[in-house]
Amino acid sequence: MNVNFRAIPSVDALLKVSSAQAAAERFGRTETTRAARDVLEREREAVRAGSPPRDAETLGALLLSDLEASGKSSLRPVYNLTGTVLHTNLGRALLAETAIEAVVEAMRSAAALEFDLDTGKRGERDDHLRALICELTEAEDATLVNNNAAAVLLTLNTLAGHGGGAIVSRGELIEIGGAFRMPDIMARAGARLIEVGTTNRTHEKDYKAALESDGVALLLKVHTSNYRIEGFTKEVEAPVLSRLARAAGVSLVNDLGSGTLVDLTRWGLRREPTVREAVSEGADLVTFSGDKLLGGPQAGFIVGRKDLIAAINRNPMKRALRVDKLRLTALEATLRLYRDPDRLAERLPTLRLLARRHDEIAALARALQGRVAAALGPAFEVEVADCASQIGSGALPLDTLASAGLAIRPLDGSGTALERLASALRALPIPVIGRIAEGTLVLDLRCLEDADAFASNLGGLGNGLA
Repeated sequence: MNVNFRAIPSVDALLKVSSAQAAAERFGRTETTRAARDVLEREREAVRAGSPPRDAETLGALLLSDLEASGKSSLRPVYNLTGTVLHTNLGRALLAETAIEAVVEAMRSAAALEFDLDTGKRGERDDHLRALICELTEAEDATLVNNNAAAVLLTLNTLAGHGGGAIVSRGELIEIGGAFRMPDIMARAGARLIEVGTTNRTHEKDYKAALESDGVALLLKVHTSNYRIEGFTKEVEAPVLSRLARAAGVSLVNDLGSGTLVDLTRWGLRREPTVREAVSEGADLVTFSGDKLLGGPQAGFIVGRKDLIAAINRNPMKRALRVDKLRLTALEATLRLYRDPDRLAERLPTLRLLARRHDEIAALARALQGRVAAALGPAFEVEVADCASQIGSGALPLDTLASAGLAIRPLDGSGTALERLASALRALPIPVIGRIAEGTLVLDLRCLEDADAFASNLGGLGNGLA
Protein backbone atom coordinates (compact mmCIF):
# COMPACT_ATOMS: atom_id res chain seq x y z
CA MET A 1 0.00 0.00 0.00
CA ASN A 2 1.32 3.44 -0.94
CA VAL A 3 1.18 5.62 2.22
CA ASN A 4 1.42 9.35 1.52
CA PHE A 5 3.19 10.70 4.62
CA ARG A 6 4.47 13.74 2.69
CA ALA A 7 0.98 15.24 2.78
CA ILE A 8 1.07 15.36 6.59
CA PRO A 9 2.32 18.80 7.76
CA SER A 10 5.45 19.14 9.87
CA VAL A 11 5.37 20.33 13.47
CA ASP A 12 6.56 23.80 12.40
CA ALA A 13 3.91 24.05 9.70
CA LEU A 14 1.19 22.97 12.08
CA LEU A 15 2.25 25.54 14.68
CA LYS A 16 1.82 28.34 12.11
CA VAL A 17 -1.91 27.87 11.52
CA SER A 18 -4.29 30.25 13.29
CA SER A 19 -5.79 27.74 15.71
CA ALA A 20 -2.34 26.57 16.81
CA GLN A 21 -1.25 30.19 17.29
CA ALA A 22 -4.34 30.75 19.46
CA ALA A 23 -3.46 27.62 21.43
CA ALA A 24 0.10 28.85 22.02
CA GLU A 25 -1.27 32.16 23.31
CA ARG A 26 -3.55 30.40 25.78
CA PHE A 27 -1.53 27.38 26.84
CA GLY A 28 2.09 28.30 26.09
CA ARG A 29 4.40 27.26 23.28
CA THR A 30 5.91 24.26 25.08
CA GLU A 31 2.52 22.65 25.78
CA THR A 32 1.25 23.49 22.28
CA THR A 33 4.31 21.92 20.66
CA ARG A 34 3.83 18.76 22.70
CA ALA A 35 0.17 18.62 21.65
CA ALA A 36 1.15 19.18 17.99
CA ARG A 37 3.48 16.17 18.10
CA ASP A 38 0.71 14.04 19.63
CA VAL A 39 -1.78 15.11 16.94
CA LEU A 40 0.69 14.40 14.14
CA GLU A 41 1.55 10.99 15.58
CA ARG A 42 -2.14 10.06 15.64
CA GLU A 43 -2.49 11.40 12.09
CA ARG A 44 0.38 9.20 10.87
CA GLU A 45 -1.28 6.15 12.47
CA ALA A 46 -4.57 7.01 10.76
CA VAL A 47 -2.93 7.49 7.36
CA ARG A 48 -1.05 4.22 7.81
CA ALA A 49 -4.40 2.54 8.43
CA GLY A 50 -5.76 3.91 5.16
CA SER A 51 -7.37 7.25 6.04
CA PRO A 52 -6.70 10.23 3.76
CA PRO A 53 -4.35 12.84 5.24
CA ARG A 54 -5.97 16.00 6.63
CA ASP A 55 -4.76 19.56 6.08
CA ALA A 56 -2.95 21.71 8.64
CA GLU A 57 -6.01 23.83 9.49
CA THR A 58 -8.04 20.73 10.37
CA LEU A 59 -5.22 19.33 12.47
CA GLY A 60 -4.72 22.70 14.13
CA ALA A 61 -8.36 22.76 15.22
CA LEU A 62 -7.90 19.25 16.61
CA LEU A 63 -4.78 20.41 18.48
CA LEU A 64 -6.69 23.30 20.08
CA SER A 65 -9.55 20.97 21.04
CA ASP A 66 -7.10 18.56 22.70
CA LEU A 67 -5.54 21.34 24.75
CA GLU A 68 -8.92 22.69 25.82
CA ALA A 69 -10.00 19.24 26.96
CA SER A 70 -6.77 18.60 28.88
CA GLY A 71 -6.96 22.07 30.43
CA LYS A 72 -10.27 21.35 32.16
CA SER A 73 -10.06 20.57 35.85
CA SER A 74 -11.30 17.13 36.84
CA LEU A 75 -12.72 18.78 39.97
CA ARG A 76 -15.58 20.46 38.10
CA PRO A 77 -18.77 22.12 39.32
CA VAL A 78 -21.85 19.95 38.80
CA TYR A 79 -25.60 20.21 39.21
CA ASN A 80 -26.43 17.99 42.17
CA LEU A 81 -29.89 16.68 41.29
CA THR A 82 -29.46 13.39 43.14
CA GLY A 83 -31.79 14.41 45.96
CA THR A 84 -28.99 14.05 48.52
CA VAL A 85 -28.20 17.50 49.87
CA LEU A 86 -24.94 16.67 51.67
CA HIS A 87 -23.56 14.30 49.05
CA THR A 88 -20.11 13.09 50.11
CA ASN A 89 -19.05 12.32 46.53
CA LEU A 90 -20.15 15.78 45.40
CA GLY A 91 -18.35 17.78 48.09
CA ARG A 92 -20.94 17.91 50.89
CA ALA A 93 -21.89 21.39 52.16
CA LEU A 94 -22.00 24.44 49.90
CA LEU A 95 -20.32 27.44 51.51
CA ALA A 96 -22.17 30.61 52.38
CA GLU A 97 -21.38 33.67 50.28
CA THR A 98 -19.74 35.39 53.25
CA ALA A 99 -17.41 32.40 53.65
CA ILE A 100 -16.55 32.41 49.94
CA GLU A 101 -15.77 36.12 50.02
CA ALA A 102 -13.60 35.68 53.10
CA VAL A 103 -11.62 32.85 51.48
CA VAL A 104 -11.03 34.86 48.30
CA GLU A 105 -9.70 37.74 50.38
CA ALA A 106 -7.44 35.38 52.36
CA MET A 107 -6.00 33.94 49.14
CA ARG A 108 -5.01 37.37 47.86
CA SER A 109 -2.68 38.36 50.68
CA ALA A 110 -0.57 37.21 53.57
CA ALA A 111 -2.54 36.68 56.78
CA ALA A 112 -1.76 36.69 60.49
CA LEU A 113 -2.24 32.92 60.66
CA GLU A 114 0.22 32.21 63.47
CA PHE A 115 1.27 35.77 64.28
CA ASP A 116 -0.04 37.69 67.28
CA LEU A 117 -0.61 41.25 66.12
CA ASP A 118 -0.80 42.54 69.71
CA THR A 119 2.55 41.16 70.88
CA GLY A 120 4.36 40.81 67.55
CA LYS A 121 5.24 37.21 68.49
CA ARG A 122 4.29 33.80 67.20
CA GLY A 123 0.62 33.02 67.69
CA GLU A 124 -1.62 29.94 67.55
CA ARG A 125 -3.87 29.34 64.55
CA ASP A 126 -6.67 27.85 66.66
CA ASP A 127 -6.99 31.22 68.42
CA HIS A 128 -8.85 32.61 65.42
CA LEU A 129 -11.79 30.32 66.16
CA ARG A 130 -11.42 29.22 69.77
CA ALA A 131 -13.52 31.95 71.39
CA LEU A 132 -16.24 31.73 68.74
CA ILE A 133 -16.57 27.95 69.02
CA CYS A 134 -16.69 28.13 72.81
CA GLU A 135 -19.36 30.84 72.62
CA LEU A 136 -21.57 28.69 70.39
CA THR A 137 -21.07 25.41 72.29
CA GLU A 138 -20.43 26.64 75.87
CA ALA A 139 -17.34 24.43 76.01
CA GLU A 140 -14.28 25.41 78.06
CA ASP A 141 -11.92 25.13 75.12
CA ALA A 142 -11.73 24.01 71.53
CA THR A 143 -9.35 22.91 68.82
CA LEU A 144 -9.78 21.71 65.26
CA VAL A 145 -8.24 19.40 62.67
CA ASN A 146 -8.91 18.53 59.04
CA ASN A 147 -11.97 16.27 59.51
CA ASN A 148 -13.95 14.46 62.18
CA ALA A 149 -12.18 11.15 61.60
CA ALA A 150 -8.94 12.97 62.43
CA ALA A 151 -10.60 14.50 65.49
CA VAL A 152 -11.55 11.05 66.79
CA LEU A 153 -8.12 9.62 65.93
CA LEU A 154 -6.26 12.44 67.67
CA THR A 155 -8.50 12.34 70.74
CA LEU A 156 -8.14 8.57 71.19
CA ASN A 157 -4.40 8.69 70.60
CA THR A 158 -3.98 11.43 73.20
CA LEU A 159 -6.12 9.86 75.91
CA ALA A 160 -5.52 6.16 75.26
CA GLY A 161 -2.65 5.95 72.79
CA HIS A 162 -0.51 3.46 74.67
CA GLY A 163 -2.97 0.60 74.95
CA GLY A 164 -5.42 2.38 77.20
CA GLY A 165 -8.87 0.84 77.28
CA ALA A 166 -11.67 2.58 75.40
CA ILE A 167 -15.14 1.31 76.36
CA VAL A 168 -17.81 1.51 73.65
CA SER A 169 -21.17 -0.13 73.10
CA ARG A 170 -21.31 -2.78 70.37
CA GLY A 171 -24.30 -0.94 68.95
CA GLU A 172 -22.10 2.11 68.33
CA LEU A 173 -19.18 0.44 66.52
CA ILE A 174 -20.13 2.14 63.29
CA GLU A 175 -18.77 1.96 59.76
CA ILE A 176 -19.05 5.06 57.60
CA GLY A 177 -18.32 5.68 53.90
CA GLY A 178 -15.15 4.31 52.37
CA ALA A 179 -15.10 1.30 54.73
CA PHE A 180 -13.98 3.52 57.63
CA ARG A 181 -14.69 1.55 60.80
CA MET A 182 -14.55 2.77 64.37
CA PRO A 183 -12.64 -0.33 65.63
CA ASP A 184 -10.00 0.22 62.94
CA ILE A 185 -9.38 3.85 63.84
CA MET A 186 -9.24 2.95 67.53
CA ALA A 187 -6.54 0.40 66.77
CA ARG A 188 -4.59 2.93 64.67
CA ALA A 189 -4.87 5.40 67.52
CA GLY A 190 -3.26 2.88 69.87
CA ALA A 191 -6.37 2.43 72.01
CA ARG A 192 -7.56 -0.95 73.26
CA LEU A 193 -11.18 -1.58 72.34
CA ILE A 194 -13.43 -2.83 75.15
CA GLU A 195 -16.83 -3.76 73.72
CA VAL A 196 -19.87 -3.80 75.98
CA GLY A 197 -23.50 -4.81 75.55
CA THR A 198 -25.03 -6.23 72.38
CA THR A 199 -25.88 -4.77 68.99
CA ASN A 200 -29.34 -3.62 70.05
CA ARG A 201 -29.17 -3.37 73.86
CA THR A 202 -26.51 -1.99 76.20
CA HIS A 203 -27.17 -1.35 79.88
CA GLU A 204 -25.55 0.73 82.61
CA LYS A 205 -24.38 -2.46 84.32
CA ASP A 206 -22.38 -3.37 81.18
CA TYR A 207 -20.35 -0.16 81.47
CA LYS A 208 -19.91 -0.62 85.23
CA ALA A 209 -18.49 -4.11 84.72
CA ALA A 210 -16.11 -2.91 82.02
CA LEU A 211 -14.88 -0.03 84.19
CA GLU A 212 -13.54 -2.59 86.64
CA SER A 213 -11.01 -3.71 84.00
CA ASP A 214 -7.39 -2.63 84.31
CA GLY A 215 -6.11 0.31 82.29
CA VAL A 216 -9.40 1.88 81.21
CA ALA A 217 -8.74 5.38 79.85
CA LEU A 218 -12.11 6.54 78.53
CA LEU A 219 -15.73 5.89 77.73
CA LEU A 220 -16.60 6.53 74.10
CA LYS A 221 -20.14 7.34 73.01
CA VAL A 222 -20.70 7.35 69.25
CA HIS A 223 -23.79 8.96 67.74
CA THR A 224 -25.11 6.45 65.19
CA SER A 225 -25.93 9.14 62.68
CA ASN A 226 -25.76 6.89 59.60
CA TYR A 227 -28.18 4.18 60.75
CA ARG A 228 -30.86 3.57 63.34
CA ILE A 229 -31.77 0.47 65.32
CA GLU A 230 -35.46 0.28 66.16
CA GLY A 231 -37.59 -2.11 68.17
CA PHE A 232 -36.18 -3.93 71.19
CA THR A 233 -33.38 -1.49 71.96
CA LYS A 234 -31.60 0.08 74.91
CA GLU A 235 -28.79 2.59 75.15
CA VAL A 236 -27.28 4.43 78.09
CA GLU A 237 -27.69 8.19 77.86
CA ALA A 238 -24.73 10.54 78.02
CA PRO A 239 -25.51 12.02 81.50
CA VAL A 240 -25.39 8.53 83.01
CA LEU A 241 -22.15 7.74 81.20
CA SER A 242 -20.71 11.03 82.46
CA ARG A 243 -21.53 10.09 86.05
CA LEU A 244 -19.94 6.65 85.59
CA ALA A 245 -16.82 8.11 83.97
CA ARG A 246 -16.31 10.67 86.74
CA ALA A 247 -16.73 8.05 89.44
CA ALA A 248 -14.09 5.91 87.74
CA GLY A 249 -11.72 8.82 87.08
CA VAL A 250 -11.79 8.43 83.27
CA SER A 251 -12.93 10.71 80.44
CA LEU A 252 -16.18 10.59 78.49
CA VAL A 253 -15.76 11.31 74.76
CA ASN A 254 -18.92 11.89 72.73
CA ASP A 255 -18.45 11.60 68.96
CA LEU A 256 -21.45 13.35 67.40
CA GLY A 257 -20.28 12.68 63.84
CA SER A 258 -22.20 15.16 61.71
CA GLY A 259 -22.87 17.53 64.57
CA THR A 260 -25.17 20.54 64.60
CA LEU A 261 -25.08 23.80 66.51
CA VAL A 262 -28.83 24.53 66.34
CA ASP A 263 -32.10 22.73 66.96
CA LEU A 264 -33.19 21.62 63.49
CA THR A 265 -36.85 21.25 64.45
CA ARG A 266 -37.18 25.00 64.00
CA TRP A 267 -37.05 24.36 60.23
CA GLY A 268 -39.24 21.28 60.20
CA LEU A 269 -36.42 18.73 60.41
CA ARG A 270 -36.06 15.89 62.90
CA ARG A 271 -34.24 16.75 66.07
CA GLU A 272 -30.52 15.96 66.23
CA PRO A 273 -28.44 16.33 69.41
CA THR A 274 -26.58 19.64 69.40
CA VAL A 275 -22.98 20.11 70.44
CA ARG A 276 -24.04 22.41 73.28
CA GLU A 277 -26.33 19.68 74.64
CA ALA A 278 -23.53 17.11 74.49
CA VAL A 279 -21.28 19.47 76.46
CA SER A 280 -23.99 20.21 79.04
CA GLU A 281 -24.68 16.48 79.47
CA GLY A 282 -21.20 16.06 80.87
CA ALA A 283 -18.98 14.93 78.01
CA ASP A 284 -15.35 15.78 78.67
CA LEU A 285 -14.73 16.03 74.94
CA VAL A 286 -17.10 16.26 71.97
CA THR A 287 -16.05 15.72 68.36
CA PHE A 288 -18.01 16.70 65.24
CA SER A 289 -17.71 17.65 61.56
CA GLY A 290 -17.57 21.06 59.89
CA ASP A 291 -18.83 20.18 56.40
CA LYS A 292 -22.08 18.38 57.16
CA LEU A 293 -25.01 19.86 59.08
CA LEU A 294 -22.84 22.74 60.26
CA GLY A 295 -22.59 23.88 56.61
CA GLY A 296 -18.92 24.82 56.43
CA PRO A 297 -15.75 23.45 54.85
CA GLN A 298 -14.23 20.09 55.75
CA ALA A 299 -12.97 20.17 59.33
CA GLY A 300 -13.13 18.26 62.59
CA PHE A 301 -13.84 20.01 65.88
CA ILE A 302 -12.84 18.89 69.36
CA VAL A 303 -14.44 20.84 72.22
CA GLY A 304 -14.48 20.30 75.96
CA ARG A 305 -12.27 20.43 79.02
CA LYS A 306 -9.40 22.89 78.84
CA ASP A 307 -6.81 20.48 80.27
CA LEU A 308 -7.72 17.76 77.77
CA ILE A 309 -7.69 20.18 74.83
CA ALA A 310 -4.23 21.34 75.96
CA ALA A 311 -3.03 17.72 75.99
CA ILE A 312 -4.43 17.18 72.49
CA ASN A 313 -2.64 20.28 71.23
CA ARG A 314 0.66 18.94 72.63
CA ASN A 315 0.26 15.70 70.66
CA PRO A 316 2.79 15.67 67.76
CA MET A 317 0.04 14.33 65.50
CA LYS A 318 -1.84 17.62 65.83
CA ARG A 319 0.52 19.38 63.43
CA ALA A 320 0.01 16.71 60.78
CA LEU A 321 -3.77 17.13 61.02
CA ARG A 322 -4.07 20.90 61.27
CA VAL A 323 -6.10 23.07 58.88
CA ASP A 324 -4.81 25.85 56.62
CA LYS A 325 -5.71 29.53 56.52
CA LEU A 326 -8.37 29.09 53.85
CA ARG A 327 -10.42 26.62 55.83
CA LEU A 328 -9.94 28.61 59.03
CA THR A 329 -11.21 31.70 57.25
CA ALA A 330 -14.24 29.88 55.82
CA LEU A 331 -15.03 28.31 59.19
CA GLU A 332 -14.88 31.65 60.99
CA ALA A 333 -17.27 33.25 58.50
CA THR A 334 -19.63 30.25 58.71
CA LEU A 335 -19.66 30.16 62.51
CA ARG A 336 -20.41 33.87 62.71
CA LEU A 337 -23.68 33.22 60.86
CA TYR A 338 -24.88 31.20 63.86
CA ARG A 339 -24.89 34.34 65.97
CA ASP A 340 -28.02 35.38 64.06
CA PRO A 341 -30.22 32.24 64.06
CA ASP A 342 -33.27 34.16 62.79
CA ARG A 343 -31.59 34.65 59.42
CA LEU A 344 -29.50 31.49 59.37
CA ALA A 345 -31.65 29.67 56.81
CA GLU A 346 -31.38 32.62 54.43
CA ARG A 347 -27.59 32.77 54.59
CA LEU A 348 -26.44 29.17 55.07
CA PRO A 349 -26.94 27.13 51.86
CA THR A 350 -27.12 23.76 53.62
CA LEU A 351 -29.97 24.84 55.87
CA ARG A 352 -31.69 26.77 53.07
CA LEU A 353 -31.77 23.66 50.85
CA LEU A 354 -32.85 21.35 53.65
CA ALA A 355 -35.69 23.70 54.65
CA ARG A 356 -36.93 24.29 51.10
CA ARG A 357 -40.68 23.74 50.75
CA HIS A 358 -42.20 21.10 48.51
CA ASP A 359 -44.54 23.54 46.76
CA GLU A 360 -41.62 25.79 45.79
CA ILE A 361 -39.68 22.86 44.31
CA ALA A 362 -42.77 21.55 42.49
CA ALA A 363 -43.35 24.96 40.90
CA LEU A 364 -39.75 24.95 39.69
CA ALA A 365 -40.26 21.49 38.17
CA ARG A 366 -43.37 22.63 36.28
CA ALA A 367 -41.53 25.68 34.96
CA LEU A 368 -38.66 23.53 33.66
CA GLN A 369 -40.64 20.60 32.28
CA GLY A 370 -41.14 22.00 28.77
CA ARG A 371 -37.60 23.33 28.44
CA VAL A 372 -36.07 20.02 29.48
CA ALA A 373 -38.38 18.07 27.16
CA ALA A 374 -37.36 20.30 24.24
CA ALA A 375 -33.68 19.75 25.00
CA LEU A 376 -34.08 15.96 25.17
CA GLY A 377 -36.09 15.61 21.99
CA PRO A 378 -38.93 13.25 21.05
CA ALA A 379 -37.25 10.05 22.25
CA PHE A 380 -37.98 10.84 25.91
CA GLU A 381 -41.00 11.81 27.97
CA VAL A 382 -40.56 14.26 30.84
CA GLU A 383 -43.04 14.40 33.72
CA VAL A 384 -43.23 16.39 36.93
CA ALA A 385 -43.10 13.94 39.83
CA ASP A 386 -42.94 13.96 43.59
CA CYS A 387 -39.82 12.41 45.06
CA ALA A 388 -37.99 12.13 48.39
CA SER A 389 -34.74 13.92 49.17
CA GLN A 390 -32.39 12.98 51.96
CA ILE A 391 -29.93 14.93 54.05
CA GLY A 392 -26.91 12.71 53.33
CA SER A 393 -23.44 12.29 54.84
CA GLY A 394 -24.81 10.00 57.53
CA ALA A 395 -27.23 12.53 59.04
CA LEU A 396 -30.80 11.39 59.86
CA PRO A 397 -30.52 8.29 57.63
CA LEU A 398 -34.18 7.25 57.78
CA ASP A 399 -35.62 10.72 57.34
CA THR A 400 -36.66 11.94 53.90
CA LEU A 401 -37.72 15.38 52.73
CA ALA A 402 -40.76 15.80 50.48
CA SER A 403 -39.42 17.07 47.18
CA ALA A 404 -40.25 17.26 43.49
CA GLY A 405 -38.41 16.88 40.24
CA LEU A 406 -38.51 15.64 36.67
CA ALA A 407 -39.00 11.97 35.85
CA ILE A 408 -37.48 11.13 32.46
CA ARG A 409 -38.24 7.90 30.59
CA PRO A 410 -37.25 6.72 27.10
CA LEU A 411 -40.33 6.09 24.97
CA ASP A 412 -38.91 2.78 23.77
CA GLY A 413 -38.38 1.65 27.38
CA SER A 414 -34.74 1.00 26.65
CA GLY A 415 -32.32 0.88 29.56
CA THR A 416 -29.56 1.61 27.07
CA ALA A 417 -31.22 4.88 26.09
CA LEU A 418 -31.48 5.86 29.75
CA GLU A 419 -27.81 5.14 30.38
CA ARG A 420 -26.90 7.11 27.25
CA LEU A 421 -28.92 10.04 28.53
CA ALA A 422 -27.24 9.92 31.94
CA SER A 423 -23.85 9.83 30.20
CA ALA A 424 -24.77 12.78 27.97
CA LEU A 425 -25.88 14.79 31.01
CA ARG A 426 -22.54 14.11 32.69
CA ALA A 427 -20.74 15.31 29.54
CA LEU A 428 -22.39 18.76 29.54
CA PRO A 429 -20.28 21.87 30.23
CA ILE A 430 -21.66 21.72 33.77
CA PRO A 431 -22.40 18.02 34.34
CA VAL A 432 -25.87 17.12 35.58
CA ILE A 433 -26.01 14.29 38.11
CA GLY A 434 -29.37 12.62 38.78
CA ARG A 435 -30.36 9.14 39.88
CA ILE A 436 -31.74 6.17 37.94
CA ALA A 437 -34.42 4.00 39.53
CA GLU A 438 -37.01 1.63 38.06
CA GLY A 439 -36.41 2.59 34.45
CA THR A 440 -36.56 6.32 35.18
CA LEU A 441 -33.96 9.05 35.42
CA VAL A 442 -35.05 11.31 38.27
CA LEU A 443 -33.76 14.87 38.52
CA ASP A 444 -34.60 15.97 42.08
CA LEU A 445 -34.68 19.78 41.97
CA ARG A 446 -34.24 20.47 45.70
CA CYS A 447 -30.67 21.68 45.18
CA LEU A 448 -31.34 23.62 41.95
CA GLU A 449 -31.65 27.37 42.47
CA ASP A 450 -30.75 28.93 39.09
CA ALA A 451 -33.29 27.49 36.64
CA ASP A 452 -32.27 29.66 33.68
CA ALA A 453 -28.59 28.71 33.92
CA PHE A 454 -29.57 25.04 34.19
CA ALA A 455 -31.80 25.22 31.10
CA SER A 456 -29.10 27.01 29.10
CA ASN A 457 -26.61 24.35 30.09
CA LEU A 458 -28.80 21.71 28.40
CA GLY A 459 -28.28 23.39 25.00
CA GLY A 460 -25.57 20.97 23.90
CA LEU A 461 -27.45 17.86 24.92
CA GLY A 462 -28.64 16.93 21.41
CA ASN A 463 -25.15 16.04 20.16
CA GLY A 464 -24.55 13.81 23.16
CA LEU A 465 -27.75 11.86 22.47
CA ALA A 466 -27.12 11.47 18.74
